[in-house]
Amino acid sequence: MHTAVIHGPGDIRLDPTQVPVPGPHDVVIKVAACGICGSDVTYAKLGGVAGPAGPMPLGHELAGTISSVGAQVAGFREGQRVIVNPYANMIGNGGPEGAFTDYLLVRDALAQPDTLFAVPDNVSMEHAALAEPLAVALHGVNRAEPQPGQKVVVFGAGPIGLGAVLGLRRRGVEDIVSVDYSSFRLECARRLGARATINAAEQNVRERLGELHGTQHDFVTGSDAVSTDTYIDMAGAPPLIPSILEMCRMGARIVVTAVYSAPVAIDLRLMLAKEATLTTAIGYPIEFREIVAMLEEGRVDLEPMISHRFSFADFNNAFETARDAQRSAKVMVTFP
Repeated sequence: MHTAVIHGPGDIRLDPTQVPVPGPHDVVIKVAACGICGSDVTYAKLGGVAGPAGPMPLGHELAGTISSVGAQVAGFREGQRVIVNPYANMIGNGGPEGAFTDYLLVRDALAQPDTLFAVPDNVSMEHAALAEPLAVALHGVNRAEPQPGQKVVVFGAGPIGLGAVLGLRRRGVEDIVSVDYSSFRLECARRLGARATINAAEQNVRERLGELHGTQHDFVTGSDAVSTDTYIDMAGAPPLIPSILEMCRMGARIVVTAVYSAPVAIDLRLMLAKEATLTTAIGYPIEFREIVAMLEEGRVDLEPMISHRFSFADFNNAFETARDAQRSAKVMVTFP
């Protein structure tokens, strides 16, 4: 079999590897589908999680079938379809295993709760593999503490931003605006439930957002502030947070989920004067189980999130496609 491994900045190889044998507490998964995450693209560019650090297996958004179980693993069986929560074992995030592989070893599979989830019968393997990015997005939404009737803007319409649109709709928010530079991704956002979209390459974001959400006088800056209640940053553009602080109303809430590669200067005087709340969200400490339940409900069409499908044998082309943020959303790698 083969495993996708980062060997240095820009150097990803499909290395020949051996089919793993489970220990007493382990499970081996025959991978069926694994999505390419934006963090995978970043790791490949850097040569590792934080830079070159030796060979690093890649991939963490997966679903598959249990091929073998350790002697002391209870509650799961061979042939069972499962979603793997990679959080505990750092799968594809600097740990010894990565999910772009034919067979994945899940060490100490039941040592922590919510590591393995049965795939509901009505859910395809590709949609099951979306559970991890959807959980990341839902955690960002939960940190925003949204309420029905609020006006929310999501910056970034990549897979996490698209997942945030779904998460906001799940929390009863209907007035959602998606902002991105890609017309392709914005169309995906509309299909998933965004009320309106703004192409930042073609429109003035502040002016258009004011038209959509209204404006009110801001005594701090002396100009009109946008009446949006919550801003969710899933884009990671350095000028974004300062521009949000400039345009937002008193008491607005800002949530940063995007990963920034360098420090960003913000005007704390402006933030203080506007009593803006700035918080962050990373991972999914409690959201994974809810996402699996959402998949089982079957009320949401997840197909707009998947823009491309490639076989594992065509992994290099899949990765190049995922690098093109203008023309791709979730690129899904499937296994025979």
